[in-house]
Amino acid sequence: MRLGHLARAAPLLVRTAATAATAYPAAALKAGDALRSRRRRFTEDDVAAYAGVSGDRNPVHLDDAFARGTGGFQRGRVVHGMLVASLFPALIAAHFPGAVYASQSLKFAAPVYVGDEVVAQVQALQINAAGARHIVKFATKCFTDDDQTLAIDGEA
Repeated sequence: MRLGHLARAAPLLVRTAATAATAYPAAALKAGDALRSRRRRFTEDDVAAYAGVSGDRNPVHLDDAFARGTGGFQRGRVVHGMLVASLFPALIAAHFPGAVYASQSLKFAAPVYVGDEVVAQVQALQINAAGARHIVKFATKCFTDDDQTLAIDGEA
């Protein structure tokens, strides 16, 4: 992840989308700093819109009976994993406008069901300053059930 050069500010420990309406200076980011999103509930409309845009019409996302029966998802339809993972670049861009996403690895650890609330978190693991740019490796995680269940684990 490359972050443009910004003026230096005081380091942050943990910031949430609710407490951070403005950009965070990349130069002040330290390894271990974490950003968290607001809780996001994924709806039937979100899933239908994503299926339409992506072309991913797998019935485990769109058909409750199929998801429960053939899919084996006890609570029914699941949200597309990539739709949930889209919280990561949204969170990073909200704090670092102009950041360019270079890569993302993901492990889908638990399903996110339609109607679930999710919180995304990114934590700086490694930061390399390259002139006016900062290249940051983030640990990326999404949680459901009031932060009790890890749904997605990865790195950006």
